[in-house]
Amino acid sequence: MTKKEKVEFVSKTLEDLYPKTPIPLDHTDNYTLLVAVLLSAQCTDARVNKITPHLYEKADSPEMMIKLSIEEIREIIYPCGLSPAKSKNIWNLSQILIDKHNGEVPESFEELEALPGVGHKTASVVMAQAFGHPAFPVDTHIHRLAHRWTLSNGKNVTQTEKDLKRLFPKEIWNKLHLQIIFFGREYCPARGHNPNDCPICSKIGRKDLFKK
Repeated sequence: MTKKEKVEFVSKTLEDLYPKTPIPLDHTDNYTLLVAVLLSAQCTDARVNKITPHLYEKADSPEMMIKLSIEEIREIIYPCGLSPAKSKNIWNLSQILIDKHNGEVPESFEELEALPGVGHKTASVVMAQAFGHPAFPVDTHIHRLAHRWTLSNGKNVTQTEKDLKRLFPKEIWNKLHLQIIFFGREYCPARGHNPNDCPICSKIGRKDLFKK
């Protein structure tokens, strides 16, 4: 297949499998989404969704969050991992939202990435899922699949994001990144992956995946 044919094949396959793409992280507004995405770093969405109800029961707004101590936040989010850093970041970004943004999550990459613990990937998720701006959040899973499907030979997620943005139309970025995540979990995991059984790898996967 040509690169164009691969892109069309991936788009059609994912659209057939996942016509609907619900946001995997439970939330009620932009703030609770931002906190959930921050918690999801090196943690599964399923685990985050088990922890956030306990956190949001005590504090589901910046104003409520800063009434908790960092230690109280840490104790609640401990199962998500990296709790010392995440608890500090959640408390500090909540204070900044109050001081600089009237308690609202800002609607720009620059302002989001200026918040503690918010990198480009987290900002991209918020911009796409909270505000509907075209973005292509690339995590390690999407990075892995793009390489498996020979759509990118990027050595890091930054290059992979550039490659995927160049290949796929901007109007499908927000949906496509979720479709790839869903596909990776169901058909194309990091471990125990059989490329012959994978609907995409079996057609366009790297040749070295099929080594005996």
